[in-house]
Amino acid sequence: MIGAIIFDCDGVLVDSEVIAQDVETSMLGEIGLHYDRREFNVRFMGTSEAAFWESLEADGLARLGRSITGELRAPLQARIRVAFRERLTEVPGAKAAVASVRGLKAVASSSSSRALRVKLKRVGLWNAFAPHVYSADHVTHAKPAPDLFLHSAAMLHVPASDCLVIEDSVNGVRAALAAGMRVWGFLGGGHHDEDSGPRLVDAGAERIVDDWPTAAALFQQLDAVPR
Repeated sequence: MIGAIIFDCDGVLVDSEVIAQDVETSMLGEIGLHYDRREFNVRFMGTSEAAFWESLEADGLARLGRSITGELRAPLQARIRVAFRERLTEVPGAKAAVASVRGLKAVASSSSSRALRVKLKRVGLWNAFAPHVYSADHVTHAKPAPDLFLHSAAMLHVPASDCLVIEDSVNGVRAALAAGMRVWGFLGGGHHDEDSGPRLVDAGAERIVDDWPTAAALFQQLDAVPR
């Protein structure tokens, strides 16, 4: 039985991952930290902001011999905000797919609460989920720890084993499995490459879904979703 569907946000509901990764890899390259795009995707996607900056700081110290957080954090965040204002959209078909869900639903994202509100409102999805929008701010340990998904299930009053998670990152898939939930890997975001599906399967996703129209059709086949 599926009692609730829990959605990641970035790269699943809003097509933000491709924008953020464009800005991040460009600015990091400008200061001498160069990353292969696939490596960057695998390593950082689905992590919390705190974990992301901790890792970048460690790379700056190891590879450049200096701290980079102070010089980079504010300019990077400012450039991403501008890029989101100019380019951010829903992942194609997200609103229609979310509207097709007959039962309980929530968002569980490694973004901050403020960023989630801004992004979901910008693409017209905030009201589809509020108040069940949960972020890394709500738990001590972000993905790949299971805490955020377990918190979401508790707030929905649904057993973890009755939740289905829609995720686009290896860290997210691992977090959902650690929470004892079913998880589908989603490939509709603009940041994916030919290796994304196999990576999500290797991480434990039970099914790969290529886009939201496909997901919406599958939602209607789920057994015993409560109204």
